[in-house]
Amino acid sequence: MAGFRPTSDGVTARFAKPEAAIIRDLVGQVVELVVADIPAPDPDELAAMVGISDSTEVPDDPVLARLLPDGYRDDPEAAQEFRRFTESGLRSAKVESAQMLLQTLPVSGGKVKLSSDQAEAWLRSLNDVRLALGVRLGVTDDFDGLNEDVGPDDPRHAYIQVYQWLAFLQESLVAALS
Repeated sequence: MAGFRPTSDGVTARFAKPEAAIIRDLVGQVVELVVADIPAPDPDELAAMVGISDSTEVPDDPVLARLLPDGYRDDPEAAQEFRRFTESGLRSAKVESAQMLLQTLPVSGGKVKLSSDQAEAWLRSLNDVRLALGVRLGVTDDFDGLNEDVGPDDPRHAYIQVYQWLAFLQESLVAALS
């Protein structure tokens, strides 16, 4: 399992077909979640054109709540107003990053060569997948404790391995970009 490496005009990595399938599947699931309950646009035509929505509440799904966090934790009114003005754009940006990853990762695996802009989209999309997995797995600051407590027979074991692999990919991508 190799990570990303710098090149003269970006970064490169090679993925086996199963690795590509895992990444593509998880990114696709995050996209489905992000677009599944898009709030209705503001009825005001101008507000709708600039992405203002009626959404003012944190999503009920804990993964969406993590992916679309409140902008102000100590001020509910400011948080609602911030969400109304930013949630639509944040959702769109997440989908756009995911689409870039999916466009640059061959279905059958193989070599991936990314420009710096494409690599940034990969970082954002991989981070979204890790956040989603982390919520579902109950990852906290004590991830090492969770990892030690989950044995090979636990259904979460494979997901923890994927979570760690994604962390490795992100780390190698950041290092290759530096």
